[in-house]
Amino acid sequence: MPLNGSSSGAGGANRTSSSDDGEPLSLFRLLVLSLLALLTLATLAWNLLVLATIVRVRAFHRAPHNLVASTAAADALVAALVMPLSLAKELSGGGRRWRLGRALCHAWVCLDVLCCTASIWSVAAIALDRYWSVSRHLRYTPRARRRASGALIGLAWALGALLALLPLLLGWGGSSYSAEQQRCQVSPEPAYAVFSTGGAFYLPLGVVLFVYWKIYKAAKFRVGGRNAVGPLPETGQVKEASHQPQMVFTARHATVTFQTDGETWREQKEKKAAMMVGILIGVFVLCWIPFFVTELISPLCSCTIAPVWKSIFLWLGYSNSFFNPLIYTAFNKNYNNAFKNLFVRQR
Repeated sequence: MPLNGSSSGAGGANRTSSSDDGEPLSLFRLLVLSLLALLTLATLAWNLLVLATIVRVRAFHRAPHNLVASTAAADALVAALVMPLSLAKELSGGGRRWRLGRALCHAWVCLDVLCCTASIWSVAAIALDRYWSVSRHLRYTPRARRRASGALIGLAWALGALLALLPLLLGWGGSSYSAEQQRCQVSPEPAYAVFSTGGAFYLPLGVVLFVYWKIYKAAKFRVGGRNAVGPLPETGQVKEASHQPQMVFTARHATVTFQTDGETWREQKEKKAAMMVGILIGVFVLCWIPFFVTELISPLCSCTIAPVWKSIFLWLGYSNSFFNPLIYTAFNKNYNNAFKNLFVRQR
């Protein structure tokens, strides 16, 4: 049954407390709140570790890692500034009331929109960078990559600032605060809902889906081309060609099966990029789509969603900030080695 702010007053508050805070439910809530607190701390620690590694390791001072650093910075800010205030809201009980005042309400909504939007667009930027590195590997030089990554980082944070600050400056949308109902939420105005959800989620979602389709198509085309020229009759010559200078970059993995085509290294890189982007996009969609679908549909149809479901969808979206560094570092062994060296030096 949806909970709302109609049970105001001391008597209503006590009845809500006695019904919602019974012994079994209070233990369950304590467990949930403990897990949310651990998620907040783990998200902050993991993203700070990624940032510290990128700052300390000189090999990571390059364009691709700048995008990773931008995502980690946005996710760290989500964990440091947004999730603790959301956790304080969860501590208020089943009604998810806001008891921190108007100023912190505006700050929470503004930081939530800014950091989450920057994180989402940074994911889209990583996907675009992977796509360009695969599809334009001859034209996408290190200099071009630095320029592109700088522009993408600036765009991600500029869009986040636009969605967060423009409504407040123009007095349109932004946060909705009610002291009587102890409520703090993003404005339920339909026009603002379309504007904010479109800019923060649906537009970058379209970008990452298009990018993944292009990466998959390019990888499939290259693999198909390799299979077409694979059955060459001069098998012995192919084996000998594996020792030619143009194949020197595969010498440490030299086997007959990997030397049948000069594009093997490129195909492996494309396959790895497609897999990483696919997992990144899949987790991104699973984490955020329930929240943004409800945020868009609820104001348009004037539907009432139970506070507990709002909290579930919101924290599911926040969890994306925890999964992001796990995904894009799992596909780079250099990060794992850097993490180990970082801890060894600390000892």
